[in-house]
Amino acid sequence: MKRLSLLLAVALGLATAVSARPTVIECWFVEDAGGGKLAKKPAALLLRQGAESPPLRPDLAPERYLKIHDPAGALQAAFRQYPRDAPAPRCEMSLYVPLPASAKWLSGLTPEQSCPRALDGTWLMVSMSSPFLSLSSLLRPQSEPQPEPALITMATAVLTVFTHTPTPRIPMGQDALLDLSFAYVPLTPKAPSLAPGPPPFGLEWRRQHLGKGHLLLAVTPGLNGQVPAAREGAVAFAAWDDDEPWGPWTGNGTFWLPAVRPSQEGTYLATVHLPYLQGQITLELAVLKPPKVALTPAPLVWAAPGEAPPELLCLVSHFYPSHGLEVEWELRGGPEGRLQKAEGQRWLSALRHHSDGSLSLSAHLQLPPVTSEQHGARYACRVHHPSLSALGRSAEVTLQVAAAYLTTQNSMEKKTE
Repeated sequence: MKRLSLLLAVALGLATAVSARPTVIECWFVEDAGGGKLAKKPAALLLRQGAESPPLRPDLAPERYLKIHDPAGALQAAFRQYPRDAPAPRCEMSLYVPLPASAKWLSGLTPEQSCPRALDGTWLMVSMSSPFLSLSSLLRPQSEPQPEPALITMATAVLTVFTHTPTPRIPMGQDALLDLSFAYVPLTPKAPSLAPGPPPFGLEWRRQHLGKGHLLLAVTPGLNGQVPAAREGAVAFAAWDDDEPWGPWTGNGTFWLPAVRPSQEGTYLATVHLPYLQGQITLELAVLKPPKVALTPAPLVWAAPGEAPPELLCLVSHFYPSHGLEVEWELRGGPEGRLQKAEGQRWLSALRHHSDGSLSLSAHLQLPPVTSEQHGARYACRVHHPSLSALGRSAEVTLQVAAAYLTTQNSMEKKTE
């Protein structure tokens, strides 16, 4: 099953060329220092290693220098699409305490409130974030570090949750597809008390707003309990990828939200629940709509020598969001024959809000009096916005100076006689 999934991914072009996956990830171990303060200590994760011994790290305490045992291959899969030239992700590590999930709809995962003895001992939670990856992994370190030549602690990645799209930018009105993968390695494989096959799990997607998480979707594959109804048409493709009897297992919790609106952008929290274990990642969804640009009067604006042309009005309409919008006025041609900033008094109107959440405004330019030499110059309104390329979008008008226009017409008539 795993081999078939890999072949399909390659065939669909979803598997990119393997990048230079990091060998070591530098982290910070974060702990409570008392008095409402946090203390940070350096740590590192050794993700992969050849036949040679682990690199010596005398700057790290052995319990904070971890060699990761990843039977499910989740960490390597998470970094498979990581760009070669991208900075390493930010990494933090902290202590973790296994607990049953608090939500009532997840009570079927933990019929007994006390954690099994197999979960006793130290647990660590690792969180990584970058524009290309958001990852959370629960690690079970060994009680004692390995001996020399390099003092290092072995740790097993038990539950790993990650996404390759931590900052999705979705055009307004289109569907949002937020990918989510996870992997689980049972600590006691083939235990007599465990049924073969992947365990039931819970998946929830929330949107963070004003400090509160609003539940959008909850599913519990493998359980028969009731879950809250999905909101806003949300759907999740929640399932294990394989059904091997004793693991490890990989799963999918990709989230689909139809026809996104500006009110739906923000922080999304995806949480995978297993009995007494939870892995959560964060995504920042942005909604974008490119502006329409129109300039009036168009395509020509008239003026007599020594007089100011009519006010130019640039309509920038139905865009989102408001931040990042810039309007520039350009002069092309004219006496100097080059592109330059247009002179004149300029101002912007207030934002106008539309029922679909998009915005509009108008930019104004009052030009100074013109001369005959400016005949044929073009004035452009150029708009920059996060939804547009670096060049932005523009509209232009051509200046017609009356005396120069008449002179040109007379010259043309004489040539035709």
